[in-house]
Amino acid sequence: MSASPVHLDAATAAPLHPVARQALLAALDDGWADPGKLYGAGRRARQLLDAAREAAAATLGVRADELSFTPSGTAAAHTAVLGGLAGRRRVGGTLVHSAIEHSAVLHAAEQHVAHGGTAVPVPVDRLGRLDRGAWSAAVGAPGVAFAALIGASHEVGTVQPVAEAAAACAAARVPLYVDAAQLVGRSPVPPGWSVLTASARKWGGPPGVGLLVVRKGTRWVSPWPADEREFGRTPGVVNLPTVVAAAASLRAAAADAVAEAARLAPLVDRIRARVTAEVPDVEVVGDPVDRLPHLVTFSCLYVDGEALLHALDRRGFAVSSGSACTSSTLRPSHVLEAMGVLSHGNVRVSLHRETTSEQVERFLDELPGIVAGLRAEAGVVGL
Repeated sequence: MSASPVHLDAATAAPLHPVARQALLAALDDGWADPGKLYGAGRRARQLLDAAREAAAATLGVRADELSFTPSGTAAAHTAVLGGLAGRRRVGGTLVHSAIEHSAVLHAAEQHVAHGGTAVPVPVDRLGRLDRGAWSAAVGAPGVAFAALIGASHEVGTVQPVAEAAAACAAARVPLYVDAAQLVGRSPVPPGWSVLTASARKWGGPPGVGLLVVRKGTRWVSPWPADEREFGRTPGVVNLPTVVAAAASLRAAAADAVAEAARLAPLVDRIRARVTAEVPDVEVVGDPVDRLPHLVTFSCLYVDGEALLHALDRRGFAVSSGSACTSSTLRPSHVLEAMGVLSHGNVRVSLHRETTSEQVERFLDELPGIVAGLRAEAGVVGL
């Protein structure tokens, strides 16, 4: 194993931002109490919660009372979808979503269907781009209650046409939910959406904090039992120290987003070019232009994805292989299947604020030999 492990899986979780660590430690002293109580410790906790909400809302450009904190990004996605459908049940029972949504959204859709609803997936092309014509037709059909579109693919990095999709939803008077987990803290989210979610660990915040934003005027009803906290959108007392850390690190990450994108994009370009040139029978997937600046995915023919992941891990490189959300199963990525691209030997590399040019260079130097070794073990030679 290499002496210095390299984390190249920021799309799942970025290393804790220094600002998050500082804020977390500072909030532990006053963030233990229930912010709903009127005694001194409770009032101090309420001040911390209000300040965190104001900071996160200002960063996103929304009202503070539109934003709620949830126990995770997954919880936020479930709540967004199920609440959007509940708020529009009189209109109809159809959910429209792209075929490449995060598994959290698809699981919520499965529950909706199990309870008698309908879910309509909209296809994407080989680059992972939404079929805009099919989307417009789907949201314009009778009985559509809610629509969901991932802002940028967490698996292949393709940025979706959120503004155009939102315009089609507006014309059909259908609220649009955007899963902005890969955008928030990195780039602005296009306007036109009604509901938005994000996950703190994607931008370097602590795990266990999600954001749920429901714009004023949106017909949305919490799918959970009644609770007075978080504007009635999600139940339970928030983990206040982590919420404070999430809000502080979001502001810091957003302030550095333009500079970070300019730094990481050339490193991703280097990976895209050299992998194609130096590893035989490889396909770099995703849109080459309209994509996230920190993420690249490629698939290697004649290589098992799990074996490749473990081989890279032994050399000190932490990456994702196959589906970003179902790597513990043997099922191929639903995103890659929807795109119609090679899913074998799939590797997703996602960079972050601590990633260096030297680390990327080391990865690129070792990758061809690792792939060649796995192919030789499988009896595939002469490529």
